[in-house]
Amino acid sequence: MGGQPMFILNEDSERTQGKDAQSSNITAGKAVSESVRTTLGPRGMDKMLVSDSGDVVITNDGATILDEMDIEHPAAQMISEVAETQETEVGDGTTTAAVLAGELLSQAEDLLDDDVHPTTIVEGYYAALSMAHEAIDEIKLDEELDDDLLETVARSSMTGKGTGDVSAERLAETVVDAVRRVDGDSGVVRDNITVYTQTGSSSSATRLVDGVLVDEEPVHDNMPTSFEDPQIAFVNDDIEVQEASIDAEYNVSSVDDLNTAIEAEENELRGYAEHVLDLGVDVLFVDGDVADQVAAILAKNGVAAFEVGDDEGEELAHATGLSRAAGVKELEADDIGSAGSISVEKFGDDYVTFVEDGAAGQSVTVFARGGTEHVTDELERVLGDALDVVTAALDKGGVVPGAGATEIAVADHIRSEAASVEGRKQLAVEAFADAVDVLPRTLAENTGMDPIDALVDLRAEYESEGIAGIISEGQTGVIDDPVELGVLDPVAVKDEAVESAAEAATMIVRIDDVISAS
Repeated sequence: MGGQPMFILNEDSERTQGKDAQSSNITAGKAVSESVRTTLGPRGMDKMLVSDSGDVVITNDGATILDEMDIEHPAAQMISEVAETQETEVGDGTTTAAVLAGELLSQAEDLLDDDVHPTTIVEGYYAALSMAHEAIDEIKLDEELDDDLLETVARSSMTGKGTGDVSAERLAETVVDAVRRVDGDSGVVRDNITVYTQTGSSSSATRLVDGVLVDEEPVHDNMPTSFEDPQIAFVNDDIEVQEASIDAEYNVSSVDDLNTAIEAEENELRGYAEHVLDLGVDVLFVDGDVADQVAAILAKNGVAAFEVGDDEGEELAHATGLSRAAGVKELEADDIGSAGSISVEKFGDDYVTFVEDGAAGQSVTVFARGGTEHVTDELERVLGDALDVVTAALDKGGVVPGAGATEIAVADHIRSEAASVEGRKQLAVEAFADAVDVLPRTLAENTGMDPIDALVDLRAEYESEGIAGIISEGQTGVIDDPVELGVLDPVAVKDEAVESAAEAATMIVRIDDVISAS
């Protein structure tokens, strides 16, 4: 080779290796975790996020904060993905997962400084993760998941979040009612619950609608806006004059030819309208455009037509039992659904169509109100989280004590089992337990307590009573029994939080080479 250098990477590429790469990644991950840490708990603070275009989001929801942040560092993005995964899987606990992931990285950094190999850290973390799942399963409450308990779970998820002037108790009742209505033999069909927001009224006007809401008005001004026991149809195509499937040119040489062509189009459109009328349809939803002539005929005969999208079609099918026809000519009597009522209401400049008491009865909507868009946006997030945690409690394993009580039990269990782990891996197991302590410690700090004293008191109370959590009281917090005070979380939220946090942390710890192209 004659001593000639061999260039494998582009000369403009940047490469960071060894401890520098590990340090850079861990620092980035910890920074993202710290950005949401102050939002944890009932007295957590909000973040104001302002986009380049000036859009403002005010929230303390971890997933929303991390999603709105402009994160560039790849390791930091992994922590953001932790919150995204948590949100997707169970709908709550996003801040918990992100904070835990950051602390696992912090503990791993100390172990790396002590020359513990990354592979040993990963093995220890996964051993501790298994112990964490065991502890969560042991502390699970052996109680029936009745409505009262589910309302407690819903209220716990709302604690410290913005609900406007409506109480968490009332929203919790609405949430549980919604979940119960879509709870069948195969479990809760979460997709059949929609949260629809509308500004212009106080949050206390929020209510549950047994059906679906469509943000459209009839396509013709003379169409009726209220129906009782209507027959409903849905067409998945435009209702207009059909175009030829091939390029063709027509020669119109006289007025008679023109009139004949116009008459043919009119007859085609009239035929569509008459077909709908012959089927006895009262309300027609169309995923496409409705020709003016068709709309006029339908309006004259007391039929309302709405131009909507495919998503609304799916919701309407679940609610009313209709089948979506490929086109108006394919629409048959068997495709028609029904509802108890349909009404169009105006809110400011917006029209909303309520389709209630559908024959299929498989869809419900939480109609959330708020005085401003910021209020309704946050209320939508709060309700979404509450619906998710109640669903998770019913479908994925029950509930555990909240307020940091589960984390104290998990850390204690891991420490007690760590002695059975041989070699340096034991150090990683103990580090995992120390990392879990960050959650009750952060809860105490955000509540106004001294975090170190609170952690010591929590451990002592847990040793003597078997359960201990941090309960917000006035301007500070107290150590008490979260179960008695109604602070509960789904098992699935805790299991997913430790799982996703551990996976992200171990993935980052194993990276010792970062290559980036210019």
